[in-house]
Amino acid sequence: MAKKLIITEKPSVAMEFAKVLNTSGTRKNGYIESEEWIITWCVGHLVTMSYPEKYDENLKFWRLDTLPFIPTNWKYEIIPAVQNQFNIVSQLLQREDVEEIYNAGDSGREGEYIQRLVFMMSNPNPNAKMKRVWIDSQTEEEIKRGIEEAKDLKEYDSLSDAAYLRAKEDYLIGINFSRLLSIIFGKRIAKNIDEDKVSISVGRVMTCVLGMVVSREREIVNFIKVPYFKITGNFGKENESFKAEWKVTEESSMFGSEKLYNETGFKKVEDAQNFIISLKDKKAIVKEVKKSKQKENAPLLFNLAEIQNECTKKFKIKPDETLEIIQNLYEKKLVTYPRTDARVLSTAVSKVIGKNLNGLVKGYKDEEVQGYLRKMIQEKYSTNIAKTKYVDDSKITDHYAIIPTGQGFENFDKLPDLDKQIYKVIAKRFIQIFYPPAEFSKVSAIIVVDKEQFSVSGKVCVKQGYLEIAKPQKSVENKSKSSEGESISKDDLESQENSLEILTKLKKNTEVNVVNYETKSAETSPPTRYNSGSIILAMENAGKLIEDEELREQIKGAGIGTSATRGGIIEKLERIKYISINNKTQIITPTKKGEAIYDVVEASMPDMLNPKLTASWEKGLDMVAKKEIEAGEFMSKLESYIKAKINKLVIKR
Repeated sequence: MAKKLIITEKPSVAMEFAKVLNTSGTRKNGYIESEEWIITWCVGHLVTMSYPEKYDENLKFWRLDTLPFIPTNWKYEIIPAVQNQFNIVSQLLQREDVEEIYNAGDSGREGEYIQRLVFMMSNPNPNAKMKRVWIDSQTEEEIKRGIEEAKDLKEYDSLSDAAYLRAKEDYLIGINFSRLLSIIFGKRIAKNIDEDKVSISVGRVMTCVLGMVVSREREIVNFIKVPYFKITGNFGKENESFKAEWKVTEESSMFGSEKLYNETGFKKVEDAQNFIISLKDKKAIVKEVKKSKQKENAPLLFNLAEIQNECTKKFKIKPDETLEIIQNLYEKKLVTYPRTDARVLSTAVSKVIGKNLNGLVKGYKDEEVQGYLRKMIQEKYSTNIAKTKYVDDSKITDHYAIIPTGQGFENFDKLPDLDKQIYKVIAKRFIQIFYPPAEFSKVSAIIVVDKEQFSVSGKVCVKQGYLEIAKPQKSVENKSKSSEGESISKDDLESQENSLEILTKLKKNTEVNVVNYETKSAETSPPTRYNSGSIILAMENAGKLIEDEELREQIKGAGIGTSATRGGIIEKLERIKYISINNKTQIITPTKKGEAIYDVVEASMPDMLNPKLTASWEKGLDMVAKKEIEAGEFMSKLESYIKAKINKLVIKR
């Protein structure tokens, strides 16, 4: 009897496929077999690229005359630790009774690469139809749909091409430039950091991220705080007053004055005090009062970068730990596919989103979340989100945002506590999109004292909407701001929380009492250090760091690395001791070694530190996956880049 073979990403996933297919087959060594189905699995990567010495034993030694190393015919080999499972999968692929082969690997570029390498090294039965299972969750319905709607494997050839190119690019850049810089600069760095010898490790993404960390650290170290002095006016009555902040305007007597540090502050306190004296006994007139209503919608859903950043802030854990936990939730059928860059849902999913909500209502035994769901039902909040910002097919590549499936609760009680907490974070973000927007009443006013302008604004939340779930620390805001967006201190803010009512009573062109004027010291602030979550967001949004507007738009959405690899890059930089991550705060600082490597790269090949180059390569891979350029064109440009860089550095030496 003809058989159908399914190859999954790991044993636990294979077991889920076996349950869905209701196979009463026999568990054998490395696979399950029934009358109709054979289900086997990879265990991560089974095949890897061979090191240079496998091409030529002499390449084991690092010498300039062997660079650049660019193979014509690439060599691959089985990873020794998983040779046994590879042999099992390979033999199953070659069986003559197998008529259909289903690639059910992880639904992403890396998952495609893992299985394509196995196919390449195994020579599957040429008469078998090759298909691809692409799923967004591990639920029974989604697995069934994935198998039923499996497409011809050839439809994913461009994704496979991009995956092979990504691996070749990282391999060529890593091997060539690590060897090159180690030969030229290794001894110098070793001497600088008091080590016997140093091997310089360079990577397409890794080196760029190191550059971001070191650059930020040096900005902080070299930052010199500059004090300046602001002026606030206290207007109204002694027991019913509000504070407004002065800002220079073209009508001001201080316009263009060298005494000012910026448009809201003086360089010297005595100049600020003298300015206050000049206002003595002058009338304060209400020049403008504006009242408005504001609505604020719930934020977009989580993609991997956003949830990694959130978990770093909330639980002080590293991005790779967050991914590991969400991967576990995914395999337990609780959430959708984690390695996604999208923060929205597809139109198709939005039409059946009620299933996810109903599943939460019936299965999620969390009283807080159940309260939110009950209110949704009682208030009849709409679940028709198809025409909202939360549904946008154009912003989805491989997978939509991370949301609860509404299933898998039979596994929930056995989860570690942190897994449960992260699931709750995902569930709450999901429910928020069905809640109405938060609504605010806002009042802003401008007070003029002899052509000098003081401004104040305040807003109060009149309807919480989604904020009932998001739970901000304060639902009331009332702050005076400079044009730079700096707000007055927390103490002053708290003292003004009741002043919105006072502002609403102000009438245009009327006089208000001046209670007093005050000087307030302020100082410029250095940038903050990255933590292990915020660096992931910075990598995702690398395009924002690019000055060239046209190029920034061109590579929009590319970023540095991918959702699947960013956490691993941070982990590697820490492992090779280029950066240090504080376990309690997750704050990232470069090590002495990391800074030394940065200096060498900056002096020799600075574009490796520039997000422009890294993001451009990532965009190129994306274009290959979308069939916008040929794989050969990408490879040709890569080879030319490597040769040019090496020639330039060797000649300079």
